[in-house]
Amino acid sequence: MLRDLRVIELATYIAAPGAAGIMADWGADVIKIESPDGDPMRGFFDTIGSDQAANPVFELDNRGKRSVVLDIRTDAGRDAAKALARSADVFLTNVRPAGLARAGLDYGSLKAVNPRLIYCSLTGYGLEGPDADRPGMDVAAFWSRAGVGAITAPKGAEPFPIRTGMGDHVTSLATVAAILAAIHERRRTGVGRLVETSLLRTGVYAIGSDMAIQLRFGKLASTRGRREAVQPLANFFQTRDSRWICLLIRQGSSDWARIAAAVGRPDLIEDPRFASARLRREHGGTLVDILDEAFGALDYAQAAAALDAGDLTWAPWQTPRDLVGDPQAAAAGCFVETPDGLGGTFPAPAGPARFPGAEDGPRGPAPGLGEHTASVLAEIGWSEDQIADVSSAS
Repeated sequence: MLRDLRVIELATYIAAPGAAGIMADWGADVIKIESPDGDPMRGFFDTIGSDQAANPVFELDNRGKRSVVLDIRTDAGRDAAKALARSADVFLTNVRPAGLARAGLDYGSLKAVNPRLIYCSLTGYGLEGPDADRPGMDVAAFWSRAGVGAITAPKGAEPFPIRTGMGDHVTSLATVAAILAAIHERRRTGVGRLVETSLLRTGVYAIGSDMAIQLRFGKLASTRGRREAVQPLANFFQTRDSRWICLLIRQGSSDWARIAAAVGRPDLIEDPRFASARLRREHGGTLVDILDEAFGALDYAQAAAALDAGDLTWAPWQTPRDLVGDPQAAAAGCFVETPDGLGGTFPAPAGPARFPGAEDGPRGPAPGLGEHTASVLAEIGWSEDQIADVSSAS
């Protein structure tokens, strides 16, 4: 879908490389500019004291790209980066604004050499305000500061961290959407623009339903334990064989009778304690106890069949290990075989969308550090001497 779109990525870690990685899966030519030391994510397992030979975290966000090593602290490195930007459709970076300005790779400088360039800046906190140059990882900017963690943790629980890259990858999705919107605009105007995304703003949007309530009413219910849930039917219940089920209900009260029937307790429909949504909430602890007993009398397969017969919304509670063997995850295209660069493949998470009939998966392995420096610079007309100067400077 994105064939002939050239993306220059000057970025590290996950959020911005993840966005470029999605575009690489979709056919874009993504050139990853790295420092001589490389993207720190190349050393992810070293950081946690592991000697794993492979690095699936780096591979996920960088498969199918080409790696060019440039030291943008040098004149030769900066000139090469500008030359690549001149040849590009998109320049994507998560380098902090002050550093970009010092290197002459800020939006104004690159717009001057390529007016059609879509320049996307992904930061922790945005391009304006007192914290514009503050470093921001997803645990800090997305999870902690944006309130995502606070409303996720049950009331009274101590703070705990988000899983690796979760907020980053949500921001990757927002960034791809923003870039494609700007590309569409360029079809009409003929000129590029500055595009801005941030972990903070994406985090606020990710909890947008709750934030809308907070902004409108000035208060928000906390996340509570199972027996204290605001909606006791939208809950988790354990079956006799120790499997957990996530049960959800649609708006209104139509699902209440179906749930009662599914768990073998149709008598609950006539129980005056549960005659309305308000009463079910007031007697929520009691209702959860009753449903715990009812689900606990059923094996998972029995509960699943009964809930499906009632056309109810539910799902199994699964770990990533469980998900690997889930046939529906495979059918939905959640996993994809990724080239390993040695003639084989290995399974990895797929990109976030499917385009039936089109090639929308990995184009190749994650590149070695600087693997394509010479070939990429030769493509834009640099001589062997110029390439040698850049290589020596790096």
